[in-house]
Amino acid sequence: MNTLEHVKAALSGVKELLIDGRRVPASSGRTFEVFNPATEERLAEVSEGGARDIDLAVSAARRSFDAGSWRKRPAPERARVMNRYADLLERDAEELALLESLNNGMPLRSALHSVLGSAHWLRWFAGAVQRIGGRAYSDALSLPGEFLAYTRQEPVGVVGVITPWNGPVATFFIKVAPALAAGCSIVHKPSEVTPLTALRIGELALEAGLPPGVVNIVPGFGADAGAAIASHGDIDKISFTGSTAVGKNLVRAAADNLKRVTLELGGKSPCVVFDDAEMELAIPGAAMAIAINSGQACFAGSRLFVQRKSFDRVVAGVGEFLQKLRIGDPLAPDTDLGPLVSRQQQERVNGYVALGSSEGATLISGGQSVPRKGFYVAPSVFAYTDPSIRIVQEEIFGPVLVATPFDSLEDVVPRANATRYGLGGGIFTRDIGTAHRLAARLDTGNVWVNCYSMLDVAMPFGGFKESGWGRELGEEGLNAYLESKAVYVNLASGQP
Repeated sequence: MNTLEHVKAALSGVKELLIDGRRVPASSGRTFEVFNPATEERLAEVSEGGARDIDLAVSAARRSFDAGSWRKRPAPERARVMNRYADLLERDAEELALLESLNNGMPLRSALHSVLGSAHWLRWFAGAVQRIGGRAYSDALSLPGEFLAYTRQEPVGVVGVITPWNGPVATFFIKVAPALAAGCSIVHKPSEVTPLTALRIGELALEAGLPPGVVNIVPGFGADAGAAIASHGDIDKISFTGSTAVGKNLVRAAADNLKRVTLELGGKSPCVVFDDAEMELAIPGAAMAIAINSGQACFAGSRLFVQRKSFDRVVAGVGEFLQKLRIGDPLAPDTDLGPLVSRQQQERVNGYVALGSSEGATLISGGQSVPRKGFYVAPSVFAYTDPSIRIVQEEIFGPVLVATPFDSLEDVVPRANATRYGLGGGIFTRDIGTAHRLAARLDTGNVWVNCYSMLDVAMPFGGFKESGWGRELGEEGLNAYLESKAVYVNLASGQP
């Protein structure tokens, strides 16, 4: 049996929840179906977790945390288990990538990159386990008398993790790797659209040696399972990736017990190309900024700004590059663009393409339907002059690019920042001064110069404005799962 046949065979039967180290059905007995977006065929049937199941998972996580089955283990041992977890991801990388591609629709090579990248993230945070520690302040105190003062870094507690459908494996580990390094216990609700890889990597967590209750996986819907995580009084922190609208609702729900909250939300990121740019780099770079994962990326470069002299050349080149990308079966090795994740998302993107033309934007390329089964959408490029139209202001989450000319750096700064989002931004120029000056003035959490969408585990990732709160990855990502405690010891206490 080859790997694909093995993966499909493993999807038979109902895929159950993972709570306290055991596979269990949903308390309600309900299930839901999961589909392959490339073929529209049913992939699997999954238990539908609800509020009662979230409560059971939180109880298991709380028991494991309070008992210290994970957080009290010696740091070298926790690091060893996390490295073993990374080993298992690498061992099963082909299987996990196939499962991700079947459920999400991303090209297989992208899914494989995501799995192997997640293993790297696990290893980096495994190394960070032994760097967690406090500081002594005794020589810097202004207190009278003789004191020993120091800080401790302690895990925040039980973490509710809610992830989206556009990158199931990566968004799981961008949260779970630092949470494990900190010593937290986790209740994870994957998207109901793409729950399959989460259930499998939950099993691998147990195989790696994580104690029962430390990682719990409860697929379900946002209105029930997600809302239960947000409002649960025994969850200490929420880490959420998804839409800005849902993120705002989570903040309101988390206010009851002042949960710590990390939010990685939407984007409408600018990509700026200057006349002096190396066009052999800038044109494909700007094109792939919107084409990555078929435009289903929060940091996609969906607003293209091109200096006026080069506008026609760049926009035509980007359109031509996008039209040459191969759209098709995500399992085929030569596929560049797979389907969108669902019919709902396909209809949403097609609706925005129609809206762009009705709003007065000029369709430069694309706009056509893809005549095949599956939720496919061809890339589209619009030119616009009115910055208030909806395809300019709203996150589309598909391969739809809007382009406009600009005259100077001073001209492009307010245009690039004229959005409620602030996640990413790209700059293409040969002038190092221009690059640094614009990078400093873009209201975004990430800036890429002569490249786009590069991420490294050592660097913080997150957004300004309505693109979110806090940072993931890097030391800042680890600190989001830690609490600092100040300890003062009066050394003169009890002396004669």
